[in-house]
Amino acid sequence: MTTTDAQLHWRRLERLYLGAPINEYFQPTIAVRDGEADVSVVVRHDFFHAADAMHGAVYFKLIDDAAFFAVASRVTDVFVLTAQLTVNFAKPVTAGRLTAYGKVTGEEGRRFNAEASILDDEGRVVGSGSGVFVRSKIPLAGIRGYDDAATGLAIVRDADASSKSR
Repeated sequence: MTTTDAQLHWRRLERLYLGAPINEYFQPTIAVRDGEADVSVVVRHDFFHAADAMHGAVYFKLIDDAAFFAVASRVTDVFVLTAQLTVNFAKPVTAGRLTAYGKVTGEEGRRFNAEASILDDEGRVVGSGSGVFVRSKIPLAGIRGYDDAATGLAIVRDADASSKSR
């Protein structure tokens, strides 16, 4: 795959991610590169559990999304699936922007290993995790949002971008 083809694949993955219905709620940003992905969200009060800190489901989502798209950056023909994910909680979060940095750590056949760390605005690790991801049989070309003509979403190239447009 040429550099241009790889970059087109990464931009399509970003578009696919931003077009997922769940991300209308979380309003994340994403940047995909070869074997890496960064996913950011601004912490909101509606992410909190009853004790006024961010719910573990948001940690899970950030870690899964960053690690998943790091793997997906290397798989150009089919959708990737999360087979296993471990989440480690380091500290509670109540405000700010969080960014999960994912990277591929291994590959064997159709299985990939990846990890991600979540950092707060001050560069402190607030959570981390690792997982196993597998190639599915679902062609990427058939998924709404992956192909250029399939969506009206603008491509967000910068993980610090503050919004998406339709």
